[in-house]
Amino acid sequence: MSSISTSLTGLARPILGGRVARFVAYLGLCAAYLQGGLVKLTDFPGAIAEMTHFGLTPAPFFAVVVIALEIIASLMILIGWHRWIGALGLAIFTLIATFVALQFWEMPPGQARFFAANSFFEHLGLVGGFLLVIWQDLNERR
Repeated sequence: MSSISTSLTGLARPILGGRVARFVAYLGLCAAYLQGGLVKLTDFPGAIAEMTHFGLTPAPFFAVVVIALEIIASLMILIGWHRWIGALGLAIFTLIATFVALQFWEMPPGQARFFAANSFFEHLGLVGGFLLVIWQDLNERR
């Protein structure tokens, strides 16, 4: 069994162990935040409406903060400038936003609750991904 694992590792490392694969992984992790930030930036009234929908006041202030966080923290991760801080920012933001937007436990049983619960736990997975980025970046800086 060990020789199979060693062979598979030898095949995977040149493809998945390099800088390109790492950048693609970071890009995938940050894609929704870049897209969300850019959409909010180009449709600021829509961003304000979203903040209002979730009860965040003053809505324009929160819209600006969310746009800046989503774009700047994503770029920090992608270019490697204080990567762990960008990942921490997005992890905290995602955790808070998940509890604000996806309160499935308060919904009546049904399809909407099912989808909200799935999305809630998917967002916890994103938080876990950012924690891995933090862990890796801090360990590389030793």
